[in-house]
Amino acid sequence: MKFRAVLNQRTLTLSAIVALAAAAILALNLLVVPLTTKLIDNWSRRDVELRSSLVFNSLKLSLESLLAVNAGSAINELFDQVALDERVLAVGFCDTEGRMLFKSSLMPEAFSCKGVTSEEKGRFFIFGRGAWPVLVGSYAFSAPEITGHLVVLHDLGFAGQRSAQARRYVALLLTGVGALGAGATVIAVALLIRLWRRRMRQTIEHFRKGTAISRESLEAAPLGRELYRLIRDLDARRESIDAENMSWTANTLKSIIHDNLADTQIIAVSNREPYIHEDADGHIEIRQPASGLVAALEPVMRACGGTWIAHGSGSADRTTVDSADHLAVPPDSPRYTLRRIWLTDEEQRGYYYGLANEGLWPLCHIAYIRPVFRESDWQQYKNINERFAQVVLQESQQPDPIILVQDYHFALLPKLVRALLPDATIITFWHIPWPNSETFGICPWKEEILQGMLGSTILGFHTRFHCNNFIDTVDRFLESRIDRELASITLAGHETFIRPYPIAIEWPPAAMRNQASIEKTRLAVRQRFRLSPNTRLAVGVERFDYTKGIVDRMQAVDSLLNNHPEWLGQFVLLQIAAPTRSELAAYRDLQTEAKELAASINARHQMDHWQPIILVAKHHEPHQVFELFRAADICIVSSLHDGMNLVAKEFVASRDDDSGVLILSSFAGASRELSEALLVNPYDPHSMGDAFHRALLMPKSEQTQRMHVMREQIRTRNVYRWAGKMLLDAEQLRKKQRIFQIAAKTAENS
Repeated sequence: MKFRAVLNQRTLTLSAIVALAAAAILALNLLVVPLTTKLIDNWSRRDVELRSSLVFNSLKLSLESLLAVNAGSAINELFDQVALDERVLAVGFCDTEGRMLFKSSLMPEAFSCKGVTSEEKGRFFIFGRGAWPVLVGSYAFSAPEITGHLVVLHDLGFAGQRSAQARRYVALLLTGVGALGAGATVIAVALLIRLWRRRMRQTIEHFRKGTAISRESLEAAPLGRELYRLIRDLDARRESIDAENMSWTANTLKSIIHDNLADTQIIAVSNREPYIHEDADGHIEIRQPASGLVAALEPVMRACGGTWIAHGSGSADRTTVDSADHLAVPPDSPRYTLRRIWLTDEEQRGYYYGLANEGLWPLCHIAYIRPVFRESDWQQYKNINERFAQVVLQESQQPDPIILVQDYHFALLPKLVRALLPDATIITFWHIPWPNSETFGICPWKEEILQGMLGSTILGFHTRFHCNNFIDTVDRFLESRIDRELASITLAGHETFIRPYPIAIEWPPAAMRNQASIEKTRLAVRQRFRLSPNTRLAVGVERFDYTKGIVDRMQAVDSLLNNHPEWLGQFVLLQIAAPTRSELAAYRDLQTEAKELAASINARHQMDHWQPIILVAKHHEPHQVFELFRAADICIVSSLHDGMNLVAKEFVASRDDDSGVLILSSFAGASRELSEALLVNPYDPHSMGDAFHRALLMPKSEQTQRMHVMREQIRTRNVYRWAGKMLLDAEQLRKKQRIFQIAAKTAENS
């Protein structure tokens, strides 16, 4: 926040103009000199007051977060960083009783908090009457943990030096200039200030319209570069208050929303709904789908409230909503509203099974399944995206809601919503990988999809690698302005920020409630599947999807038993695979292949009543899945390519005994965070078989060390942190706009 260059430039310009006043006659000396001096003093003070306001607004969010965790040393360090500005003498924080709680290291000893809040002094007052007066900016400040005043001390000595210098110039030259020259000088100064203010307002207006302003424009704009730096400083301070400084819970997220987004409506949009109602023998059953998206977003919506818009796919869904297709959920304790949208079978075939899952899904996963692109599917995809956009408009109760768009089913939705609600903050999260630009170039409608996604305010992916792939794709196929340092893309005047947000699970998981002890769970699961009590059990839990590597892990079991026959009769892979998308041939073929392969391996290795693979093609509810995890010795996640794969994190979260081994594909996004797992190449069954052998032999002490580190990672980087970072980043963009508004108002009054 250094305005020195701008102030010096204005000072030199003003001094040159004032020097022209030397043409004024000596008789007017007593009139012109005081007038010019007063003008310079007022202008200098206004500049300092503007600086003080910007300092406060840039510190506010950081200070709130640090006060919330009582990080005193971090606050003092933050104040010291601000005080590095040569015009800022010191920064401090006074409580309501007149005590200075935090301060920069060079705070004058003579300065006291007493009287700072007195109304007769107002926001700005002078401290010290000597040769070096100090302007104090006092700002009332209220945070959840503490109330007080932030004080910013500025040195006004430079203003006195500037005034004295101006008086000397005027006194020397005024005798040679007539009254007309003096009058012209005053007029020129006024016009210069007016021009400066107008150009500064233009700069602020550019930022207000979306911060899409080139650096070339900033070079020529008053305070433009300083405002740009202020934003960058704001971003840096936001990053410095990392999530590890906070304990992320549902209550933490609620508190953030209350403090920062209290009056903001939150709307989530996804294809899959969080609760499905099905007819079952004369009664209605409620189930939650096997979906990482639902597992992550549902606890966030419970904490945030708002509206979740989704496709109603259950056979009893229509009978459970009201006349506006609304339903309060969760069923046992409603926290938010589910708005269902109805699709015909034809629409479902084109939009969901066609373009989304036969086209974009294999394209993005690079799973060696050829993507299929049909013009009719594309038309249905566009129609459904447009319908969801209209429903978003219907559900919006304010012009600027925060809209959470989920996944590859709605690539066009951000741009469509932007056209209907231009002031909305749109956060799009892409739950699957983003391929390299060459691969994505296969898509016939790549430009339309990229343009649709760039209607977002923030576009999130699981990893930085996926972010870079997206930016490279846009760079190759669209004419846009890309700022790789800021990771932003500006298209048609709208700027979209590309950010990695590794998705996570809730902590503690709801599925852990009422779970039996590890010992009881192990015994119950082995009895259920007719296993001996000493059987070493590996568990895999997936949807029946060709990207999950189910066939590959079965081949790894075959390799294990071939190379290490000592595990014959001692080891079992229990594979849970929920049927999905069975309307598509690739998924039907996978189920057939998996069943045939399991039967073949079992026939080759079975002994008496033992067989190495148990394949269960059935949906399991979350509490049932966690029971299997707690009973297992090993969890295998062998995705061929995956955005995150929350199954890996759920297994770790289930092991409150700090035991068990996770075997994890290096091509799953979770491998970037859970490096203490045994990482494998799922395309190499032999090495995966060796990983099984290593896991079975791993001592308990090593299991405990690995699991402890992973559990701590999942505890701190949970789903509330995932959502909180996105929402805080969104609110940060809003705060930047307020900075420009304050700057514009201050300039208007100067």
